[in-house]
Amino acid sequence: MNSLSPIVLFVYNRPEHTERTLSALKENRLALDSDLFIFSDAPFNNDSFCDVNKVRELIADVSGFRSVTIVEQKSNIGLAKSIITGVGDVVRKYGKVIVLEDDIVTSPYFLEYMNNALNKYQYRNDVWHISGWNYPIQDNMLEDTFFWGTMNCWGWATWGDRWKSFTKSPLELIKTWSPQDIYKFNLEGTYDFWDQVERNAEGSLDTWAVFWYATIFLNDGLCLNPSKTLVKNIGHDGSGVNCGINDLYIGEFGARLPKLTDDLNVNTHAVGLIKQYYRSLRPSLFQRVCNKIKRALK
Repeated sequence: MNSLSPIVLFVYNRPEHTERTLSALKENRLALDSDLFIFSDAPFNNDSFCDVNKVRELIADVSGFRSVTIVEQKSNIGLAKSIITGVGDVVRKYGKVIVLEDDIVTSPYFLEYMNNALNKYQYRNDVWHISGWNYPIQDNMLEDTFFWGTMNCWGWATWGDRWKSFTKSPLELIKTWSPQDIYKFNLEGTYDFWDQVERNAEGSLDTWAVFWYATIFLNDGLCLNPSKTLVKNIGHDGSGVNCGINDLYIGEFGARLPKLTDDLNVNTHAVGLIKQYYRSLRPSLFQRVCNKIKRALK
């Protein structure tokens, strides 16, 4: 069996984004030795039929990897179910997985970083998640990588023994979590992750990532982050299912392969910088009221 982690890529109806994602991924030094699994969701309606077919034509000719396996859904199951089932299927077989979506452009060091981290922390049961993305923060005191308790989903990796604990149960979380739990989950009130749980419960949103974060949170898990991002999300152009138009989260790639930290404690300095970054993005009271009204009218 290949010692490198398999890569799982989820695609839908964005051929230009998918092509950029695949082109960048192939520039990684380990691409030729990596197995790639591509999960293609089926059209939701007639409007998406043409673009889904364009994506499927594109992925049919993918090369530059050790192997390419394509799974085409016959009916639309949505991104959340696609990721939950696709990641589960691959990680059960291979024990580890690197996950990308069709709008994640990677640094040439991405695959090497991910595989190094998966190998280094494999037997550390308190490490649950490897992130490839970091906030556009800059600080000379930060090491190349750090641990904290929050999960980022733009290019990530995990192991099968951790992923098997994943559950998506928004009503159970709402029933059992205390205000103190929610406050801590929201990074001491600096970002409202909990809103996604509530919206999933009411049916106005169907996502997966916040529940992987909740799973990690409930198990006191650690998440590894690079200090300089190794991925860029190019989907914040209004083309994504759950993405608006926003480039506030885009930083510059690091110029080298990050060194993995030996300090398996939460880096409070890094967490403080991230909280500060979230506070800088916080909308005014007037904007928050307008956003809630808009959501209520949908």
